[in-house]
Amino acid sequence: MLDPPVKRHPSFNWAFHPDRGWIRVLRFAVGVLVIVALVQKTYDATRPGNDVDVAQLYSEFTVQSNLALGLVLVVAAARPRIRLPQWWDSLSGALALYLVMTGIIYVVLVAPPEEPWWSLDMYWPQLVHHRLAPLFAAMDWLLVTRTVRGSWWRPLAWLGYPAAFLIFSWVRGGIDGWYVYDFLDPTLDGGWGAALTTTAQVLAAFLAVAVLLHVAGNIRASLAAPRVQR
Repeated sequence: MLDPPVKRHPSFNWAFHPDRGWIRVLRFAVGVLVIVALVQKTYDATRPGNDVDVAQLYSEFTVQSNLALGLVLVVAAARPRIRLPQWWDSLSGALALYLVMTGIIYVVLVAPPEEPWWSLDMYWPQLVHHRLAPLFAAMDWLLVTRTVRGSWWRPLAWLGYPAAFLIFSWVRGGIDGWYVYDFLDPTLDGGWGAALTTTAQVLAAFLAVAVLLHVAGNIRASLAAPRVQR
């Protein structure tokens, strides 16, 4: 059961129903893999010679968003959709946005210049967090049956966490001198001008992708249920 119930294309929507066994198994497997990769990163951060300590590791957008995704996937695998709140779909959409942008930002701004964007030859937790998790989150959002539409302001709400993360990163950097990503660091070449320009471009990309995912989510819902008249 979904609320509202499926009223269109029942065979197609049952094939991708969130309570189907194969979807729940996939969600559980990917969720656990994402968390195990995070455990590996955490352990490695405690070893001598690592360039990032545990506190710095958990200050990364990648780590925070992947941790949230892993937990949400495990919960979604364990509980029937009808026992989760209606806003759960919007939470899934927000995580799809954060993970897709994690993958894009890694390729464009964070990855070593000599690393091809299609490369799978990397530290395995990075492979999980920057390649597998973004792809799975996007496919889960686009394919799994949902019947709840988001309001027009949903993309703006999704931007709340990235905006808060930026403020947190700059405040932390101002206190201890460590910035989670080079493009946020105003002490590098270009100063605050370069940092703010790149950040504005990143936020514009976040908004554009948020709108696309919001529209795609509503289209997916329209394939399962008609719009509820209020």
